[in-house]
Amino acid sequence: MSDLTAFNALDLKPELLSNLVDLGYDEMTLVQARSLPKLIAGEDVLARAKTGSGKTAAFGLGLLNKLETGAFRVQALVLCPTRELADQVAKEIRRLGRAIANVKVLSLCGGVPLGPQLASLRHSPHIVVGTPGRVLKHLSKGTLDIKGLRTLVLDEADRMLDMGFAEELDAILDFVPRRRQTLLFSATYPPSIAAMSARVQHSPLLVDVTDHEQPALITQRWCATTREDRCNDLVRALRAWGGPLNLVFCNTKADCAEVAQFLQAAGIVAVALHGDLDQAQRTQVLVRFANRSATVLIATDVAARGLDVKDVDTVFNYELPKQPNIYVHRIGRTGRAGKSGVAISLVEPREMRRLQAIEAASSDEALQQVPIPDSKSMADALLPAMTTIQVSGGRKNKLRPGDLLGALTAAGGVPGDAVGSIDLFDDYCFVAVRNAVVTKALRQLANRPIKGRQYRARVRK
Repeated sequence: MSDLTAFNALDLKPELLSNLVDLGYDEMTLVQARSLPKLIAGEDVLARAKTGSGKTAAFGLGLLNKLETGAFRVQALVLCPTRELADQVAKEIRRLGRAIANVKVLSLCGGVPLGPQLASLRHSPHIVVGTPGRVLKHLSKGTLDIKGLRTLVLDEADRMLDMGFAEELDAILDFVPRRRQTLLFSATYPPSIAAMSARVQHSPLLVDVTDHEQPALITQRWCATTREDRCNDLVRALRAWGGPLNLVFCNTKADCAEVAQFLQAAGIVAVALHGDLDQAQRTQVLVRFANRSATVLIATDVAARGLDVKDVDTVFNYELPKQPNIYVHRIGRTGRAGKSGVAISLVEPREMRRLQAIEAASSDEALQQVPIPDSKSMADALLPAMTTIQVSGGRKNKLRPGDLLGALTAAGGVPGDAVGSIDLFDDYCFVAVRNAVVTKALRQLANRPIKGRQYRARVRK
């Protein structure tokens, strides 16, 4: 590790530096090394970097380093294109700032009632992370005050513009103080981003690490199918090439529901993500997939916006999309951060033109046609290793991951290495445990108070 890429070379608070050591953050990524010195110094930064580059930690450390925890006002606002990304960003900032006492981070996103958000806003959060629509709603109602804002972050700004948030962003800027630090992060640099930067930033440092990012290593194959055999062929393909985490893309929400039902009947633990789900259902689906208690997620392209699950093994196209660029976005969910991935597409004769268009738009070699191997038994990789337990308390009850871990492992309970991810929300939380200890985990939670209070626990399926 070079001195230039060590976190302790930065002018960071001691609490942040010690927590980075505890988190195992040994060395800065390229985007962090190039942006953090100027970012900490209070300068504007325009960074071009993809998901997985470490950009969230870059701006998160910058926000936390200048935070005045004794000043009860919103000091930083982070805008994200989707609720899922906003939740991930808020979670990462809390994790980075856990050694600093009394840091309040609030997520403001649509799809949930305003009431609980209003109550949280009355307690003066230091950092707000949200989607443009819901943030603007609170600003317009006067329930969110950002007159004391010091830093504005536009995360994945190109996607916010692609999703039609330009008017909301302009309206939000009318509420933002002129004297501020503005950080803009984008995976691409189209003219619209250059124009936005010119409008909202002052002499920003330009950081572009995309040329240094390792290209995705994705093996792309396609298999001939028919309309009548498509579901059966998908099951066979999953058993042949599937891993612990698999994404299946459908073109319609009706197909999502049908495919999920078919896979479940075949004994595959699959969950569906589509537009008919309310936010609570959507959250549960994403948590179960990310914590490995469901091995297959079936989604439409719209529903999958903002989805960022690490280590997806294989992407399956139940049906080819109509546009080649959508195909590129789909398969880009695997093979990230230098890891290899697999993309399998089922193609009917009527879809050959779509396949040809995808190949014509690709700089890679043509997709390889392969037969689907026969497999009569369930592949071990498709059996989930974890089970999700929902607990009836959350952040509003002052619960922390350590409280739940302590309750599970206390007095000869569940081994610590049998507990997976713990996801906290306002009124509830999800805990992933290994299948072999589910009964013991439920017993521990039922018989052991947490912070003096008993909570209900149940398996989510």
